[in-house]
Amino acid sequence: MNIRPSAAIRQNYNEIADFCKKSGEPVFLTKNGEGDLVVMDITAFDRREKMLKLREELLAVEEDRLRGEAGYSVGEVASMMRSAIKEAAHGETD
Repeated sequence: MNIRPSAAIRQNYNEIADFCKKSGEPVFLTKNGEGDLVVMDITAFDRREKMLKLREELLAVEEDRLRGEAGYSVGEVASMMRSAIKEAAHGETD
């Protein structure tokens, strides 16, 4: 985990941006010793958002299944998962 004081973003923007882009990891900025902001590469952010969306969709499907609603066949699910993985891996947008 990379933690820096908030002043670092003004003083070392290029260094922080390079770190985020190369590592794919966020930088946590503090203010007065307390967590304040998180800075991350836009590509990593987009990938994270897509994963969260996928998890929400999977949770909704599982909740439907637990309520006894009609679901999808194994083949349909496999096809949807392949499409989601391909989309996330290639950075495609909706």
